[in-house]
Formats: sequence, structure tokens, C-alpha cells
Amino acid sequence: MKKRLFKIFTLLLFSFIFLFAAFLVADYLFPLSIQQNKTTQTVIAQDKTPLWRFADSNGIWRYSVNLNEVPDYYLDVLLNYEDRHFYKHIGINPLSLLRATWQNLTNNKIVSGGSTISMQVARLLDPHDRSLTGKLKQIFRTLQLEWHYSKQEILTLYINHAPYGGTIEGIGAASWSYFGKQPKALTRSEAVLLAVLPQAPSRLRPDRYPNRAKLARDKVLDRLAENHVWTPEIINQVRQDEVWVYPRKTPQFAPLLAQRLRQQYPNKDVIHSTIDFSLQYNLEDLASNRKNQLPPKTSLAILVVDHTDMSVKGYVGSADFNDNERFGQVDMISALRSPGSTLKPFIYAMAIDEGMIHSASLLQDVPRINSDYRPTNFDEDFHGPVSAADALKNSLNLPAVQLIELYGPRRFASKLASVGLPLVSAGNDPNISYILGGASLRMDNLVSAYSAFARNGKVSPLRFIQNDQLVEKPLIADGSAWITKEMLVNNNQLAYKTGTSYGYRDAWAIGLNPRYLIGIWVGRPDGSPVVGQYGAVTAVPILQQVNALLLNKERRLNRALPTVTKPDSVTAEKICWPSGQVLAANDPNCHRQKNAWIFNNMIPPTLDTLNVLKNNIYRSGWINIWVNQYGERVAADCKDAQKKSIALWPIALEEWLLPKERRQSLLPPIDRNCPVFGNDVFSPLIITGILDNQLIKRLPGHQSVTIDLTPQGGAGQKWWFLNGALIARSKDNEKVVLTVEKKGLQHLLLFDESGQIYRIKFTLD
Repeated sequence: MKKRLFKIFTLLLFSFIFLFAAFLVADYLFPLSIQQNKTTQTVIAQDKTPLWRFADSNGIWRYSVNLNEVPDYYLDVLLNYEDRHFYKHIGINPLSLLRATWQNLTNNKIVSGGSTISMQVARLLDPHDRSLTGKLKQIFRTLQLEWHYSKQEILTLYINHAPYGGTIEGIGAASWSYFGKQPKALTRSEAVLLAVLPQAPSRLRPDRYPNRAKLARDKVLDRLAENHVWTPEIINQVRQDEVWVYPRKTPQFAPLLAQRLRQQYPNKDVIHSTIDFSLQYNLEDLASNRKNQLPPKTSLAILVVDHTDMSVKGYVGSADFNDNERFGQVDMISALRSPGSTLKPFIYAMAIDEGMIHSASLLQDVPRINSDYRPTNFDEDFHGPVSAADALKNSLNLPAVQLIELYGPRRFASKLASVGLPLVSAGNDPNISYILGGASLRMDNLVSAYSAFARNGKVSPLRFIQNDQLVEKPLIADGSAWITKEMLVNNNQLAYKTGTSYGYRDAWAIGLNPRYLIGIWVGRPDGSPVVGQYGAVTAVPILQQVNALLLNKERRLNRALPTVTKPDSVTAEKICWPSGQVLAANDPNCHRQKNAWIFNNMIPPTLDTLNVLKNNIYRSGWINIWVNQYGERVAADCKDAQKKSIALWPIALEEWLLPKERRQSLLPPIDRNCPVFGNDVFSPLIITGILDNQLIKRLPGHQSVTIDLTPQGGAGQKWWFLNGALIARSKDNEKVVLTVEKKGLQHLLLFDESGQIYRIKFTLD
């Protein structure tokens, strides 16, 4: 008897070993992979609200959650209803299988499946038919699951793959689709319903068959009462709740951001963005309403960033994702576009940082001829002497060109590229046109660079997902950043800069308030122009609307706005023009007194004019002359000559100065007995042959008029421009013949090598 029992035991042992070995071999040859099921992605906001979902090839949406993201009472219902012995069996419950087999045979139909949660997961991951072969396959896959994964992991797989009707899988997608909330916020009634729904998802869909769903829910409540899972009071209370669900909706917010993040994180099934859902909703609504006020084929983009941590809170890449006429699926936040004048704050900040200027430095808004590229202001007018602050606030082109010429275009572009703002142009050869929009960039990089004015001179890349690290790179000093921000247009706690690209193709407004950076772009994605569309008119109203929305949000949250204090490196001074330095108000060389912000106690003199001639008398700033006892100018070697320093305005500004500020008034008369000669004699430039504001009529039968013009004074070669076009070159007092055919107002400009400018307006009738 003992030998027989031993043989049986040995046979069973070897059978077990054989079966176990066979299982291991089969497990190796036919591995169970759950990676193949990671074919859906969900991009969620910071509060875990789904923004956008990417379904699999069958249109299935799955929003994966962890066990700690669902209520405990949901898990209690699920385990008691589906698999009470889940934590005790090895994936297969023989008693349940036998009971199900008996019920199916005696009723001559399938009454019960007898499947454990592990077996259901195996079938969900690797579907099979209901044949004997299919059942054996399911058992094998179940054993694989139990071998490779913990009970917690298997339960997590179940709640994320269980069918919930239509194209919805998993409790995460079901909770948002049916109830518009995250699973953690489910009520007990909703939790019971979602626990039973996978048993017959099509037949029990609460949005289609609420009565069936309620009956199924109550059946589960009966089971809970029978097993004493919940108290009778709780069960009775839940039973009274009606089955009510939201109309089924697919998450459709921030589509262009979602596509961007999907490309960046292709292996994440849930991408946790930093987006503020309520703000995103409002911004998309704003864009949708605003698009109806825009010309055809015009789109817009809005980017909002919390500069305290550089997290992206709002991302609207187009006016309407579904509007094909407006190229709604083109993300203009990541598209290369001309920045217009939005780069100007950076050249001012860098110049302040280098001690080249302060906020009230005297700059020149005058025509230029010292390069082949001849920029003008947007309004095609000139303002003459302007402070750095006014030049930036009014977005004047010529002062910015003056600065980038001195600072160096290559150095400027390189410094921006070092903090993540690369500028792209034909040949990628930096030049002075860069400061006026002669290169292309991306809005996200531009807004990131503007963080320098909010983060004490340091630039940080934008943070799109919650575990992105905050990384900073220094661009300018904190004092330079503070001064530049003060120089920008400020309105309702908002400092901003506008921009308009050549041909009205891009309208920009980039702003910052105490907490947020805001980027606005308006234009046509195909690059075609929209005449009359520019930053101040088109983009600024949207910027101000977004800013008001953000400030109201802060007030509703009762959240104090961050405060910025003036750095110790910044001081206030009263400086004088034309020298740009500190002088007493009654000093004869202080023609105009200005309030200035000074960085690191650097008070640089007015930038000199880059003239071809280097004659002392044509220079700006401080020059030395010699005078006699009567105050008349004399040669340096004259008897009793005394040295005197006087401050002169840049010579190119002569046409815009008051008579008392011009060189002829500031330079003393020359002593005839011991006169100065040559390079020390100033000769003002004028034109003879025509008068300013003169009306000229053509002779009868003539289509044009010819005018003989003669320059007088000045120095060196001369350049003649009519309505911005170069028409002639001359030397000394050489006569020029001007032929005019076009009727209307004409602008005539004459330049010479000393830097002098003479301008005349006349009208041809």
C-alpha cells in the first residue's frame, strides 16, 4: 500500500514538474505582452481633466489610472461582485469554473462564465473564442499573468481595460465620458454602476438604457447587502439615487498642444501637462469668438505661461482646429514667423547691460545712408532726438538699428541663441535687419526669452509637462532686465511690446504681468499679407483681453500677485542732453534735462554718430574749442586763447533741433583777427533751387517737371533721395537736375559725409 501511494505521489510530482516545465517553455515561446495594448494616449490638464485623447486603430479610448486614483468603495464593489477570492487564488478558481460549467450544461446555454478577474484580464489582453481551445488559451494566459505580475498590477490592468460601451475602455475614460469627473470623485451609486457595466457594456449603457443600468446596479446592491459589504443605511441611500449621466463627450481641448506632446512623448499613455483647464477653455472660447472678426484665412495663436515656474497654462495654436479655411491644424506657436519689432527690447537690454546706454540716453530717429539696407519707421516719419525709453515704447526702427550696429548683429543673434531663441534667415548671416524682423523664430521660443524681463535677467525654457525641470540661463543682469521692463509700454499691470512683420504678414503682442507671460500672434499661416493688420491694432486688444482674464482669475482665487522690487544696482538720476550725463540744471551745456534709470552707476555719454568724416567740429558730445577774452572762437595758438568744452548734439539731428540748440548757435562767432580754419569750421548744409512746402505746377502739355538743385555747405560727397529712393550722387556744390513725374507730395532728402541731413517737402500739381 505504501509503495502504491509512493508511486502515485511520485507520478503526481513528476507530472507537476513536467507541467511546470512545459508552462515555462510555453511562457518563453509565447510571451504575454501588455505593451501591445498601449496604443491609446490621453493628454490631461494639471487637475487631471482630459484635454485630448488619441484612440487606437479601432477607435478605442483608454485613460489609464492607478488604484489609488479610484475610490476604495469602488474596489470593494468590484471584488465582491466579480471575484471575492481574487487575492487567494492563483488566477483560476476551480470551484467557480465547475459551477459555471454545470449551470451552462443544465441550462443548455451560457449562463455564467466562472471567470476570475485575472481570467478576464487575460481575455481582454489576448481575446479568444468561447471554444474549449479558447478556454485553455485563456487559462494559460491567466497563469502567465499571475506568474509575472502582482495582484495589484493585475487589478490595475482590469480597471484600465474593462469595456464600458462603445469605444470606451477602463474606468478612467468611463468616469469622464459618463459623469464628467475623475474616478476619485465618483459617488457610491456611480461606482456601483461602473463596477457592473463591463458585464454587458452595450446592453447596460446608462446613456442609452438608464432603466436597464439601474436594475443592474440594484442587483449589485443586493449582492453587497447579502455579503454585508456596506451597511443597510448606505445601500438604501444609494438605491434611491437615479441613474443620470452626461451626454457622451470626447475630450477636445488643446489639440495642437496634444499633438506636440504626443510626438515628444510617444511612449506615455497619460501625459500630465501643466495646462490650466478652465483657462484653456476660456482662451479657446475667446479665440473662437475673435476669429469671426478677422479677415478670411486669418488665424491667431495665444500662449500663456506662469513665469514663476515657467509652466504653460494656456496653449491655443490656431483660431479653430476644425476650420480648414483658416489652416486650423497648423500650430502657429511652433511655426517659424517673422517677429517684427518684438526683438527690440533685447537690444536695449543688452546695450544697458554693456553700459552703452541708460533709459534716457539720446538716440537718433533720423534717415540713414551708411549701409545698403535703409530702414524707416513703420509710420515712415522721423522724430529726431528721442530717449531710449521713448524709442522702445514707440517702437521706432532707426534708434534700434543704431544700437544693433554698435552692439553687433552677430553678437546679438548669438546671445539670443545661447538661451534658446535661434533666429533663422536666408544664409543665416546675422545683419542689422534682424532687429526689425529680418529673421524668423517660433513664438514659444520668443515667449521663453521674454522671461528674462520677469525672472531677473534669466531665461528658462517653457515647461509643458509637470515633471519638466526648471532650467535657467543668464541673458542679462537683473538691473538691465528691470530697467528694460520699465521702458516697455505699461498698462493695467501689463508691460508689452508689439511687432508687425514686413508686408503686414504677422501681427504680434508679447506681454508680461506680475505672474504671466502672454504671447499673441495674428496672421495668415500661408504667409499672405493682410493690409492694415499690425500689432498695436490687431494683437494688442487680444493681449489686453487675455490679461484681464488672468488678473480676474487671480482675484477670484484670492491669490496675491508676485511683487518685484527694484534691484540695488538700479538708481535714478537726472541727466542732460546732449551729453547724456549728469550736469547741473543751470549748466549752459544742459539743454534738456531728463529722468533716467541708471544701471551699476554707469552713465555713458551720448553715442557718437558713425560719420565718414572725422572732423572735430562735426562730432557729437563734448568737443574742445578755443576762445578769446570776448568769447569769440580763435585758433589754438592765438594769443590769450583759452580752452573751452561745449556739448554738441549729433549733427544728424540739426533739422529737428530748436534754433538755439543747433551748432550755429552753440559755436561762438569766429574772431576775424585770429580765425580758425579747415576742419574746425562748420558749414551747414542747405539746398537752393527749391523752397520747403513749395507748390510746383507743370507747364501745359508736360507730364513732368525739371528742377535744378544746388547744394551749399556741408562736407564731402552728397547723396540725394526722392521719396526714399536714391536718385543722384554729387560732390561739393555740384548741381543736380531733378525730374519729377508723379503728382502729389514729394520728400527730398540730402545727406553729406559729415552726417548732416537737409530735407524739403514740395508738392507737384
